[in-house]
Amino acid sequence: MSINKVVIVGGGMVGAACALKLAKQGIQVIVIEQRIIDPHTVLASENIDIRVSAINRFSEHLLDDLGAMPLLRQSRVAQYTQLEAYEDVPEQLLFDSAELGSSHLGHLVENKLIQAALWAQFESHNIEVYSPQGQAKQIITTNTGAILEYGDTQFECDLVIAADGGRSHIRQLAGIGVTGWQYQQHCMGILIKLDAPQQRKTWQQFKPSGPIAFLPMQYPYANLIWYDEGSKLKEMKLLDNKALKEQVVNHFFALPGDFEVVQSAVFPLARQHANTYIGDRLALIGDAAHTINPLAGQGVNLGFKDVVALSQALEENEMIETALKRYQRIRRGDNLLMMSMMDACYFGFSNNLSPLKKLRNVVLSTANKAGPLKQQVLKHAMGGIT
Repeated sequence: MSINKVVIVGGGMVGAACALKLAKQGIQVIVIEQRIIDPHTVLASENIDIRVSAINRFSEHLLDDLGAMPLLRQSRVAQYTQLEAYEDVPEQLLFDSAELGSSHLGHLVENKLIQAALWAQFESHNIEVYSPQGQAKQIITTNTGAILEYGDTQFECDLVIAADGGRSHIRQLAGIGVTGWQYQQHCMGILIKLDAPQQRKTWQQFKPSGPIAFLPMQYPYANLIWYDEGSKLKEMKLLDNKALKEQVVNHFFALPGDFEVVQSAVFPLARQHANTYIGDRLALIGDAAHTINPLAGQGVNLGFKDVVALSQALEENEMIETALKRYQRIRRGDNLLMMSMMDACYFGFSNNLSPLKKLRNVVLSTANKAGPLKQQVLKHAMGGIT
């Protein structure tokens, strides 16, 4: 194998998963991360993270393989068995795991718990973590490897992997450009404590002002997602929790019980796609390669697919250049397709044009009765694994 040592910049969910996946293949791994965490403290903490991910079955299998999923099952996770999308009438389009004979569609898990469960495996795989001062200065590549410089510190390796997010500094150092745009809308996440039994259905309702969503976390918590004009959401962020609850009651379809607002946060929305996923002795994964509209919660699932594709390409090819080209060929088109599908849903539903509104309702109702086609869409949403 031409790859013996890699440096991964970024120890978030995707970077940490990549570190473990490659370490299990016998590769020496160094992770560079500015925010060092104690994973066991994070897993034991009762502080709820407002940032959650909808982990599909593909990602669940990966996390099981990496030893993280057992820890998550002992912590705060919530299985969901149904996924609903509608505009005016509930159950216009309802996906149910029972349609495929599966116990569930996926899990809703706090991002910090996923990261911590992965980090908890680092020691047993001899993964080294460093937190150098400042940002990387340059990447020097040779015929035999790469050198990543942080001040006076140098990290020598066979491959640098950028997992440092949408504003990837490593991507910029490599001179890789991006295409994309900032959406006009922002997104507000609202963590609530719900007076209702454990919920198993996650749903999205499309409104002219933007979609809203209900994400059931482990009892008694849930996360509400509200898309709207940035100025409006920023004003709402200034409200106290009681006043914000009134806004939620007026905007959301009847929630399954009474609730109290715990916290909220507003995020800008952007679509971004790297012009290439690879460079000399360099690979981009996760948000460093692609930032997708979070409408369907597919972001981290796409990142985990990057991890698996890259690890397989490196394992199956002796030449690093061949492996990187194979990785890009497998992932770039698939990610672009998902980004385009999310944009089609986003722009197609975020308006109140009468003819389009009628067409949308017909499409949703027809899709709900589509039988085998609906099952194929459901399998894709689950990551191709049931």
